[in-house]
Amino acid sequence: MKNDILLNIDNPRQLEKLYRENKTAFRQAFNSIYPELKENTIANFWNERLNYETEDLSWGTRRDIGFVIIASILAGVIAKIPAFFNLNEESFYQRNIGFIFLPLLSLYFAWKNKLNTKSIIFIGVAILASLLYINSLPHQKNSDSILLSCIHLPIFLWCVLGYAFVGGRFSNYERRLGFLRYNGDLAVMTTVILIAGAILTAVTVGLFSLIGLDIKNFYFENVVIFALAASPIVGTYLTESNPQIINKVSPVIAKIFSPLVLVTLIVYLVAIVISGKDLYNDREFLLTFNALLAGVMAIILFSVAGTSGNARNYAETLILFLLSVLTIIVNGIALSAILFRISEWGITPNRIAVLGGNILMLTNLILVTIRLLRVIRRKNDKTEVGAAIALFLPVYAAWAFIVAFFFPLIFNFK
Repeated sequence: MKNDILLNIDNPRQLEKLYRENKTAFRQAFNSIYPELKENTIANFWNERLNYETEDLSWGTRRDIGFVIIASILAGVIAKIPAFFNLNEESFYQRNIGFIFLPLLSLYFAWKNKLNTKSIIFIGVAILASLLYINSLPHQKNSDSILLSCIHLPIFLWCVLGYAFVGGRFSNYERRLGFLRYNGDLAVMTTVILIAGAILTAVTVGLFSLIGLDIKNFYFENVVIFALAASPIVGTYLTESNPQIINKVSPVIAKIFSPLVLVTLIVYLVAIVISGKDLYNDREFLLTFNALLAGVMAIILFSVAGTSGNARNYAETLILFLLSVLTIIVNGIALSAILFRISEWGITPNRIAVLGGNILMLTNLILVTIRLLRVIRRKNDKTEVGAAIALFLPVYAAWAFIVAFFFPLIFNFK
């Protein structure tokens, strides 16, 4: 993106095209090279356009607001289906939790990005096929393969959302990174919304209790469930409409949490050694250990994605490098434990799923770590690190697809 901007700095039409293709990447790339373009009139114009700050929130057009309201209501209605049709809530949510808001977000970005008919059909078929497939699986208790399918299907739907977000151009690495940044921003915005909602809920229930009315059950079963279902949709709308707000928050959170996670992980590994915990024979501990690994991996990916377009910062890069190295060590321990369990007790759906996920994360981490090392040695910038992350997103999508759709069949629903 930086090279494209520099080559077309005197071509307003092409600059506008680049901006519309990926606004976030364009803004980050432009800001990183603006100091060397200050003498250029067009560059000065773009600097004001991209960095003009206002204290007012942007609420978008009436069509935008209308879409968000309708989508939020639909999400709430989908979440209430078990109550409407007297279905088993545990079974319904286990299989359909991803369908509450992810397809609606895919529709939102398909609409905003003006996707062509072919791309819209692909998204529609992927969502419909997923819905029919997961709900056609037999209702067998203690089926690991079906449970894995339920866990990985939302990941696949998240990848479909990514396809809509990038406008059907999944080969564009910068747009893939933009999708990761969007997820980090959405997590922050949705958390803020939920905190505000929790405060409002406590105040509302408390006020009504003062006049002798107990509305707790009604409020939670109707208002709260609608609000929870709608929060990612509203969060997406606010994030996309007001990038000037959230773009300042996410990098700060990444800077704060990366060193804290590094210290926590070091202490945790020391505690494992002292406590004498056995990853090789303690199944529950191994699962928790892998969940921790996935969480740390996500922090690394979002941190790099959120800063990949920025100027080099040695301290931040060093922390991410150390965190990546430590996570590789943790991943190696987990991988050896999984291989040990497979050699001792044979193949199961859980072991193969965890093994595959660990191998993918380890490979991705090694690529990221190598490129972070190059940044530290001043041989390239963080753009190359971002490319290593973006390269692997389709691989994660493919693995989620395999586990969600083929594991129940391969393992005969066991």
